[in-house]
Amino acid sequence: MLADYLPTYRLRLRTERLELRLPDFDDFAALADVAAAGIHGPGVRPYLTSWAQDPPVERGRTAILWNLRLLAQCSPEKWNLPFVTVLDGAVIGKQEIVATDFKVTREAATGSWLGIAHHGKGLGTEMRAAALELMFTGLGAEYALSDSLDGNPPSEGVSRKLGYRPDGIEHQVANGERLLSRRWRLSREDWLAHRRYEVAIEGLDDDVRAMLGAEEHGRAG
Repeated sequence: MLADYLPTYRLRLRTERLELRLPDFDDFAALADVAAAGIHGPGVRPYLTSWAQDPPVERGRTAILWNLRLLAQCSPEKWNLPFVTVLDGAVIGKQEIVATDFKVTREAATGSWLGIAHHGKGLGTEMRAAALELMFTGLGAEYALSDSLDGNPPSEGVSRKLGYRPDGIEHQVANGERLLSRRWRLSREDWLAHRRYEVAIEGLDDDVRAMLGAEEHGRAG
């Protein structure tokens, strides 16, 4: 079985409405369909790259190839868990957790997107809360990081709702244009104070922790 060699494939995060899991090929196809149908409305720029404005087939292809690349580059020193988000048995978006030298830094960042049909229902908050439960409870993180381009209120709103604090700004360049990115940081203490969702973590064992460089600090409360 795939999970015998990639133990992170055993992971399942479950909330009242959602399941998060690493994608198989059927999930990749479903994720591509969601991306092709659109992930944000007109006049919005939520991402540094322009992939979300590409033609539908190209958006879907990017959703597959980019996440395959992330899975292929996983090591204890640098990893990305590109979970698909599932509602009522259907893939509706993606929630990722990414870290570099997690064993030392004890911090990881999140990123996500949802199909446009699922915006405005609190699902973005719920799926990020599931990721935070894995990071803090499952892997023993001390901090969670996020960022949002200026002019992306939904992402900023999720961060504030879950207890993140502003952590400075940085300027990034895309196609010769300077863009302002706002950083957000969530401490373990602030996460505990804003913890509102019940999340079940399945499949987390010592093999998974070792693959993510978290074997020494797992099970932190």
